Amino acid sequence: MLYIWDIEKIIKNILEENNLDINYEANNNLSAPMSYNVSYNMIHFNYLEINGYMSKIKLNETKENFVKIILYHEIGYYLTFKKHKHDLRTFMYGEDDEVAQLKSEIETNAWEYGRNLVPEELLESYDKVREMNNQLIKGL
Repeated sequence: MLYIWDIEKIIKNILEENNLDINYEANNNLSAPMSYNVSYNMIHFNYLEINGYMSKIKLNETKENFVKIILYHEIGYYLTFKKHKHDLRTFMYGEDDEVAQLKSEIETNAWEYGRNLVPEELLESYDKVREMNNQLIKGL
């Protein structure tokens, strides 16, 4: 099991390696392993959810590498919002199809932009997590 301090160390190192100015903090009320909040430029993480997610996604990687993989995806959100000025009012005022389309675009970009930072030795596992995550979302 990874603890809060283990995850904080991994996040700190990856952000420093990539010269990224993103804040981070533990949030035990978060219902996802990690989440990026564009308003606060903050990555929140729930160590219990991360450990639970690792048990759902069977991957031949160390726990530390698994955290790196999901972190790269969250960094992808940061890069998405930095490169694209999405009209986030769509989430409040848009039609259902507009909201779904924007969510899909942001999610796709996050995976792609995050992938650009992934070290070569983790690319295959990153792609596998992306595939398995999509299956979990669809309930397969």
